[in-house]
Amino acid sequence: MAGGEREPGTPETLTEEQAARMLVGMNEVIRAGEEMRKLRTEMIKVFLGFGWTQDKIARLTDMSQPAVSKQVTKYKTDEPLPPLDLALDQYDTPWLEGRLWGLAEEVSEALHDTAHCSRAVDALARGRKRFTPRTVDDLRRHLEVDLREHRARLPAGYRSAYDEISRALDVPPKAAAAATPGAAPASVRRALAHQLQRDRLRGDA
Repeated sequence: MAGGEREPGTPETLTEEQAARMLVGMNEVIRAGEEMRKLRTEMIKVFLGFGWTQDKIARLTDMSQPAVSKQVTKYKTDEPLPPLDLALDQYDTPWLEGRLWGLAEEVSEALHDTAHCSRAVDALARGRKRFTPRTVDDLRRHLEVDLREHRARLPAGYRSAYDEISRALDVPPKAAAAATPGAAPASVRRALAHQLQRDRLRGDA
């Protein structure tokens, strides 16, 4: 057709901008799902390193026994992970980021999701934001405000944990230490530190 005119009754198409706006949220959810599946797969390797049975792993991960067996077979050909140190006081960046994340979640829950850090915590948990120097700085800034404004409502241990994590992040030789070759991926170390920090703050560790 001349001049790019549409025939009567032909539906209009979306512009690229409209499609991008429509899909951005979907892509975030899909990407977060893929990242969580990848993290779960990496955690299976960690669990195997603990000597856990396939039945236990299948139950904890809510996966079928054949799916776990497939992963186990795959990992038999991989180089095994070195033994994991689960001490809370470690100083590589992913570990410190995980501790910061765990602390922020505890603060958010203690303040019934009204904390300044709540939106950042939610975005990280849902995969809308990733751990970058900028997002970590934002999380630290929001936590500073919450710990200052709600000092009377939060346990003193929260402030102590924040000070320890923050000091370590500010020391480049420790915070930026290179990972040991063959060590667990950053996402795994972050997830482990996140849980261990929450357990420590709850008095469970």
